[in-house]
Amino acid sequence: MKQNINKQTGFTLIELVVVITILGILAAIALPKFTAIQADARLAKMNGAMGSVKSAAAMAHATLLTRGYSSSYSGTPGIVIEGTVVSYTYGYPNAASIVPLAGLSEPDYVITGLTLPVIAAVDVNHTGGTANCTIGYTPPAIADTPPTYTVNATLAMCS
Repeated sequence: MKQNINKQTGFTLIELVVVITILGILAAIALPKFTAIQADARLAKMNGAMGSVKSAAAMAHATLLTRGYSSSYSGTPGIVIEGTVVSYTYGYPNAASIVPLAGLSEPDYVITGLTLPVIAAVDVNHTGGTANCTIGYTPPAIADTPPTYTVNATLAMCS
């Protein structure tokens, strides 16, 4: 009996083409889903930042009230929260005080408009559509009213 010593093993060209085609189809299906997950993450980041702003404002307002000040107090009463001297506008922190209280800082967020009573937190780790993905905080304009919170972030804006 003669043995075939030169027997070659491996994949045929057809098998390789089939595998590459299947991988291409899977990649075409997975890529849009991955993009949607990134946009969801950016939107969740903005909503998380807004939650932080809301809780910081409520904490500062409650601290002011427990120290015996009026709910319509404006000024800087010398209250320090988390190392921040808080300035108040009608019982709530002003825009410059809310940013450190909420823990928003660069490079995760770009804080703009601090000369106005509005802050904007923008996701800078994303280059497309980010300018529209913002949150805002406006202290009350009159006594005994809550601040205004705005979330300008939708899945389309943050993608």
